[in-house]
Amino acid sequence: MDVQHAVKREGRKVSLAGWVHRKRESGGIVFIILRDVSGLLQVAIKKDKVDQKSWDSAVASTVESSVKVGGAVRKDDRSPTGYELEAARFRNVHIAEPYPITEYQSTELLLDKRHLWLRSRKMINIMRVRSFVFRYAREFLDRKGFYEVTPPLITKSGGETGANMFSFDYFGDKAYLTESSQLYVEAMEFALGFTYSFAPSFRAENSRTVKHLAEYWHLEPEMPYYDNEKAMKLEERFVSSIANKLAKRHADILKELEVDAQQLLKIKPPFERIPYERAIAILNEKGASKKWGDDFGVEDEKLLTEDKEKPIFVHSWPKEIKPFYMPINAKDPRTVASADMLAPHGHGEIIGSGEREWRLDKLLERMHEVESARGVKFNMQNYEWWLDLRRYGSVPHAGFGMGMERLIKWLLNLDHIRDAIPFPRMSNRLYP
Repeated sequence: MDVQHAVKREGRKVSLAGWVHRKRESGGIVFIILRDVSGLLQVAIKKDKVDQKSWDSAVASTVESSVKVGGAVRKDDRSPTGYELEAARFRNVHIAEPYPITEYQSTELLLDKRHLWLRSRKMINIMRVRSFVFRYAREFLDRKGFYEVTPPLITKSGGETGANMFSFDYFGDKAYLTESSQLYVEAMEFALGFTYSFAPSFRAENSRTVKHLAEYWHLEPEMPYYDNEKAMKLEERFVSSIANKLAKRHADILKELEVDAQQLLKIKPPFERIPYERAIAILNEKGASKKWGDDFGVEDEKLLTEDKEKPIFVHSWPKEIKPFYMPINAKDPRTVASADMLAPHGHGEIIGSGEREWRLDKLLERMHEVESARGVKFNMQNYEWWLDLRRYGSVPHAGFGMGMERLIKWLLNLDHIRDAIPFPRMSNRLYP
């Protein structure tokens, strides 16, 4: 039985197993705050109410010792948890060494001791929410008829240049850790229809902002016969579904994390759609100095979303700053059929999406155009298999990529993306 269920059995005897979160002694009583994944519960071990072995075990226990305890639960407003278990028996499973994390510690120490810091109530609750977000993402896509596929994480295709990818020797050949599984999901799309991959991606960017990781979990759906507008409609329903389920099913966890569940319930379609050209004008009205063709940084995204309660879309981006596989908009050949979803209050881009150029001749034109404009050279042999998809029964299609840690950072209003993943990998962090 866990703590959450134990407190619902007030007045009845229960047996619990957990860890010592806090401990203090007062006369003939040892007070222990017992921790498990579901919550905290005060345990009172009274010397005159238990056998000698139980008393000795309670006295010997230390912070983060694993323990088993049995007794009766009763409501007690004096307890910091609102309930108390009066122990009838108490045993140590393992007595912990002096715990290296105390109340006030530096960020670096907490990262060095990440394997232990994950036991803090804050991190436990964030990791619970992370699990729920992953679950609800899959539930939404499964309900829409998507198939989950498993692309390789090792690839020969190094994007346009491979500059932002981790490369390594693969039995004498050069290979990369993937920065996106999109190309492989496209291949599966022509076999299964609606498909998605849910796997790690890797970016070798030497960035130390609060929203960048070198390894992150990447959700990448692909949809045949979808255009940019249909993709945006799916994305806003997708994000709303996750936010609403969290609010309805886990308000207690959100409250512990100081997140207002009512705000998440307000996340409903439609999301505002802003053309890139209008976004430039808005930024300049707010004091920025942006011109056509500029990408948006952290401060720009903050200016665009600081007064928003829901995510927004910025769409129809200049072709010069978007990937080569996005088709040019017929109504404005300066732009491509793309959209970025930006989270409110400056949490940044959580989805990048758009149509995929499905016509072989147009795709080759775009690749040659990019080579000329950006001074890069594609190794076309590495892309032959992907170009084959445009030779044999190609169809119009669209897709998107979502960084799950960025989504979690926004939903929980976290200060830094490192807390949205158990063991963050950043340019300055490879341990533990």
